[in-house]
Amino acid sequence: MRSELEINRAVDQYADMIRRICICHLKNASDTEDIFQTVFLKYLLYEGDFESAEHEKAWFIRVTVNACKDQMKSLFRRRTVSIEELTEEAASIPPEQCEVLDAVLALPAKYRDVIYLHYYEGYSAAEIGGILRKKENTIYSLLSRGRAMLKEALGGEL
Repeated sequence: MRSELEINRAVDQYADMIRRICICHLKNASDTEDIFQTVFLKYLLYEGDFESAEHEKAWFIRVTVNACKDQMKSLFRRRTVSIEELTEEAASIPPEQCEVLDAVLALPAKYRDVIYLHYYEGYSAAEIGGILRKKENTIYSLLSRGRAMLKEALGGEL
């Protein structure tokens, strides 16, 4: 089990990234907080060591994405729509970013993940391939198709 100091450092370092990944996947603030707690609980209980800071960051991304996927597969999640989804998220984002964010969030998950990791977290295609366990050329293809979908959705404004 990890020390309180390690947990506090990890929360300070990765909290924003984990919340952004959750919002991209779940589009719901309360589910985001649930996954946020789940990810850090898994970190607390994780017995393994990390080779580097990048390895630790990749572990957090992988655990967060998997937890979001598990949440999306749950029976309750598939049969309900939160009213918060319609009000809270739209109110917290500046109007000039809403259109782009809506377009990114409307992408299928496989494109949304690679677009997020590349443009928001700054990962290269090779690094994304390692995190998502896909070939580098597959990542290039997903990025290209995702950008094309965004361009079409935004009316060629990219």
